Amino acid sequence: MGKTYNIGVLPGDGTGPEVVREALKVIDAAEGKFGFSTNREHYDFGGDRYLQTGEVLPDSASAELSKHDALLLGAIGHPDVKPGILEKGILLRLRFELDQYINLRPVKLFPGVDTPLKDKGPEHIDFVVVRENTEGLYAGAGGILRKGTPHEVAVQESINTRMGVERCLRYAYEYTKKRGKDNKLTLCGKTNVLTYAFDLWERAFNELASEYPTIERDYAHVDAICMWMVKNPEWFDVIVTDNMFGDIITDLGAMIQGGMGIAAGGNINPEGVSMFEPIGGSAPKYTGMNVINPLAAICASAMMLDELGETKAAVAIEKAVIEITSQKLDSLAAGRMGYSTTEVGDLVVAQLLK
Repeated sequence: MGKTYNIGVLPGDGTGPEVVREALKVIDAAEGKFGFSTNREHYDFGGDRYLQTGEVLPDSASAELSKHDALLLGAIGHPDVKPGILEKGILLRLRFELDQYINLRPVKLFPGVDTPLKDKGPEHIDFVVVRENTEGLYAGAGGILRKGTPHEVAVQESINTRMGVERCLRYAYEYTKKRGKDNKLTLCGKTNVLTYAFDLWERAFNELASEYPTIERDYAHVDAICMWMVKNPEWFDVIVTDNMFGDIITDLGAMIQGGMGIAAGGNINPEGVSMFEPIGGSAPKYTGMNVINPLAAICASAMMLDELGETKAAVAIEKAVIEITSQKLDSLAAGRMGYSTTEVGDLVVAQLLK
């Protein structure tokens, strides 16, 4: 008998519940095929709860969620809630309180998926971004002086600790080694301008290198990274960077891999509970229409299973998704897939069970 995993499910807002439904359907099929099981507890954290109760996240939430083996998130964002309230109050708070210090973002072009990059195919676009997830500009350090006056001053500080930087870099080195593709790790920074923060990043990056003699080191400024992701995405294997730069380049990565409909990511605590999610937002205008693309959520569920140690199931789900994108779908865009949300989930399940 295989293992049983306790999964916390946060469907969230908008189309989040719809894509999570399909991801769980695929996990159900994987359980039967690969001999593991999951216990699931659903949480209603999101915009509707906030509008009804005024509470973004209960004080007990992090402690309760930390008892699970993994978390699966749908989407956060409600049209009737001011931007930033839910994102900071749920997503950022959980990342910090659960110490999910790695944001892991595969950027992989699947066969049959269009990319805006001319003459580039799946053989060119297959890299991973490791983003530091709990420090930097998103740590919330700073403040406003003389607000609302002509002399107003706003300060937002980037916090980079040796501990935070080094554990992120070490994870990236280990991930590059485990991935075993090109064995190349690129540090993305801005050492010519951000001379304090990225001096720390660069020194730690180079000092750790002696522990990983098989890994080739590379460095590029963030602006050059953005250019080369468009011009030569095949140059990259694993990219490691800070919180802000990681946030920016992963959205660029999502576009070159075919859009938000296929992009999945994980907020990782290697020693604790990690949370996996589709990168696209809640897409409220499509709520309840059964037209949203669930593949990113399904890919997020595969990442979750891989993190839990069910690698065979994770690989099989990705192969099933690749078969669907290459053979079945007209587009990844909502309403233009040629199938409903539910039908796409069914297609993945059928392919997985073959």
